[in-house]
Amino acid sequence: MKLRVHAVEPRSRANGPGARFVVWTAGCTLGCPGCFNPATHDPRGGNEVEIESLAAQLAATRGIEGLSLSGGEPLQQAEAAAALLLAARALGLSTLAFSGYTIEEIRALPHGDAVLAQLDVLIDGRYVSTERLATGLRGSANQRIQLLTDRYRRAEVEATPVAEIRIGKTGEVVLTGVDPLKLRR
Repeated sequence: MKLRVHAVEPRSRANGPGARFVVWTAGCTLGCPGCFNPATHDPRGGNEVEIESLAAQLAATRGIEGLSLSGGEPLQQAEAAAALLLAARALGLSTLAFSGYTIEEIRALPHGDAVLAQLDVLIDGRYVSTERLATGLRGSANQRIQLLTDRYRRAEVEATPVAEIRIGKTGEVVLTGVDPLKLRR
């Protein structure tokens, strides 16, 4: 099974509690005005990656606490997302996903329940720029932190830094988080 992936960041502290392996999926049709990740919206963007390959990368990455799925919209590839989350769980990693869908909408999606069954934390709801919040992993005040297991407390999720910058060995700059542009103000 394959997942269309926009980008992977093997270690981030701004996408959930602790050090996390982050996968940004490609493809989103929700069209939230002001979305920070419009480059992820093309459903033909990125690359198709075998779940087994991503699982191997997860297994080889030392010192991470969990997997975070973002996008694009991960739930528009729910079956593949569920398979990747299951692989992360098999490695003993925590799981978190950002979705523009509400939990109620996810339950109605094909494979939505399979995704929810593998998540510790869901950040749900469409981004609403007029309700901008950019803290506690929520981009806007309407978005909710859904604790689906007892692995984390709300305070641990909310303590996630809003942004980070990583400079790679070859000089590439990665800017990530719920409000990475806040670093530029």
